[in-house]
Amino acid sequence: MTRPRRLPAPCCNQPPEEGTLKRYHLEVRVKPRPGLLDPQGRAIQHALDSLGFAGTEDIRVGKVIDLALMAGSPDAAVELGREMCRKLLANPVTEDFQVTLMNGARPVEGAE
Repeated sequence: MTRPRRLPAPCCNQPPEEGTLKRYHLEVRVKPRPGLLDPQGRAIQHALDSLGFAGTEDIRVGKVIDLALMAGSPDAAVELGREMCRKLLANPVTEDFQVTLMNGARPVEGAE
């Protein structure tokens, strides 16, 4: 049985001309939305309290994803990262994400 061919994402339909792609490094931070229950954060808070670390409040547990990708510009790289978050890396109903371009001295951010 052959698998159907996947179409590229809408942002990738027009590939840049040969040789114009650069490698970009992104850091993606995903965490539960404020106000939603975070069972893992609550478990860590209880464990810290039982170990004598009193006074901890509102612990939120998320994830950090480091990735490298090829894109035509820094803005295109950040937009690709945001698209990855919307489609796979984050649950848009329960999680917020932040995409940071790590190339160069000053990070470029794209959050949602």
